[in-house]
Amino acid sequence: MSKADQLTINSIRILSAEAIQKAKSGHPGLPLGAAAMAYALWSREHKHNPKNPDWANRDRFVLSAGHGSMLMYSLLHLFGYGVTIEDIQQFRQWGSKTPGHPEFRHTVGVETTTGPLGQGIAMAVGMAMAEARLAAIFNKPGYEVVDHCTYALAGDGCMMEGVASEACSMAGNLKLGKLIVLYDKNDITIEGKTEITFTEDVGMRYEAYGWQVLSVEDGYDVDAIAGAVAEAKACIDKPSLIIVKTDIGYGCAAKQGKSSAHGEPLGPENLAATKEYFGWPVDKEFYVPEEVYDHMAQMQARFSKYEENWNELFAAYCKEYPEMAVKWNAWFSKDADAGIFDEAYYTFEDKKDATRNSSGIVLNRLAEKIPNFFGGSADLAPSNKTQIKGTSDFSADDYTGANVHFGVREFAMAAAANGIVLHSGLRPYVATFFVFSDYLKPAYRLSALMGLPVIYILTHDSIGVGEDGPTHQPIEQLASMRSIPNSVVFRPADSKETAAAYQYALTGAKGPVSMVLTRQNLPLYDGTGQEAMKGGYVLADSDKETPDAILIASGSEVEQAYDAKAVLKEKGIDVRVVSMPSMELFDLQSDAYKEQVLPSVVRKRVAVEAGCSFGWHKYTGLDGVIVSIDHYGASAPAGTLFKEFGFTVENIVETTMKLF
Repeated sequence: MSKADQLTINSIRILSAEAIQKAKSGHPGLPLGAAAMAYALWSREHKHNPKNPDWANRDRFVLSAGHGSMLMYSLLHLFGYGVTIEDIQQFRQWGSKTPGHPEFRHTVGVETTTGPLGQGIAMAVGMAMAEARLAAIFNKPGYEVVDHCTYALAGDGCMMEGVASEACSMAGNLKLGKLIVLYDKNDITIEGKTEITFTEDVGMRYEAYGWQVLSVEDGYDVDAIAGAVAEAKACIDKPSLIIVKTDIGYGCAAKQGKSSAHGEPLGPENLAATKEYFGWPVDKEFYVPEEVYDHMAQMQARFSKYEENWNELFAAYCKEYPEMAVKWNAWFSKDADAGIFDEAYYTFEDKKDATRNSSGIVLNRLAEKIPNFFGGSADLAPSNKTQIKGTSDFSADDYTGANVHFGVREFAMAAAANGIVLHSGLRPYVATFFVFSDYLKPAYRLSALMGLPVIYILTHDSIGVGEDGPTHQPIEQLASMRSIPNSVVFRPADSKETAAAYQYALTGAKGPVSMVLTRQNLPLYDGTGQEAMKGGYVLADSDKETPDAILIASGSEVEQAYDAKAVLKEKGIDVRVVSMPSMELFDLQSDAYKEQVLPSVVRKRVAVEAGCSFGWHKYTGLDGVIVSIDHYGASAPAGTLFKEFGFTVENIVETTMKLF
């Protein structure tokens, strides 16, 4: 290791500690301990080009231990990604480019939002899956146009989280050889030494997952760390875990190796002492020697060469395989061609069918025209109807397949899907029973936070699950999913509304889209279709200019509301029926449109949904009523449950008449 190497590592340490001290909050322990590890990777083995952070064939780097964000910002500053000293001085401040945890799209060079421990590793698994499939599809002999690694830097906390275990088990099964996790093993968490909670042999666990496990005892030996990374890259049939032994808060005598180094500033005196330990000018703030900047500028030539070489290769590839160049552009485009959503797309057999079946039909129609669909289910594909026909399964033996068997790993499945979107080139979808959306919700939240258009297919949407009983019957899940900002929940009433949900997900979505689908069969209505993309619309109107009342329903309960209209008409009450497949999209419509659908002069309103009532009051108002289920279900045939819990035409009619 050269003097310039050491100066750069110390610059990372001191910049990080100073920024945290200035902000009076943050996590200095990891940057102080892991700086050498990160520098070894970024300077020696990481294939990237700071001058073009979006270069398609770059290696991906994920700071899974996102609390150590100042490590990331110091790297981005020194390696020339455009993060300035002023940005670092504004760490954790309003409007800064250096927030408390790394945020995708907020800071150039940050590949993904991290902070919730373990999810970074799981997203890295998704990135590696994407690389593997794209390489299998696009690479030709002599033209390895997709050929890069995915790195994650994780800590003890990440290793404890269940999502990391789920994802790494899956990665081992898939033999993702280009996935490399550097484990910053400092044996400290907030509460103290890890021995109070975490005594397992992590290396043996990862070997059992099917990983190659390497160890570096001296976490400050740049050559040894870089050598371990090179060895990991040479192993093509196993992901690699590199266990690097470090000291949290390294260089701060008062805090090194202690839990107090984890999540609080060093303090002025300890910061001064740390500077002295590393031979740094105590009286200079945010100081970086010119020698360091010169050293990093010299490195840039190598980084630029990575991309220049690839550009030459890709140009020759496109000339040799022009059809693959066209395919590449199609796969890496952001939105689907609007032309595919034609009349045939919205044509279905006129019979009752479950929307989960409708979803399977639509998914396969789209897969014929969007070949970069990539996804599957958490071991429920036959029930979720998520198998794409005419293609193989994605596996260690065949990375060309589009169907992914995620296993019973809902959380890792959703987190991996985030990684797949972040990588780009593929359009992921994931699926499970709706009640198990609780298992994947933390990853769904990150989908929304990052604005990632992951498609979530969530079937068996209500008490209609029937005999499986209350453990499998969603009650509060609709309200829970609808409460997540920057996401859209669709609960379609028929096949055409289901098709509309897919169209929105593929053309207009700015975040995740949940399709909440039935097991029970539903009729096909006249008047449904693309109108569903407005979130709510008039499905069946009254004969009066101002209806006597309005019935609002979603999903399977639209049928009861629709049928109740005829019965009410016989009783002299002329109602309007509004289908409300997506509250979020309806709320985005103009005030004029919303007034047109739900005129404020009509205060007699009944909302019907086989879930909890939470969230419906904004549409029913003070005078309206909600037919819902604010308690858990029971084990019985679906028809019995709908009758016993009041989701019948008779109850809707009776409830409506009580308003008069």
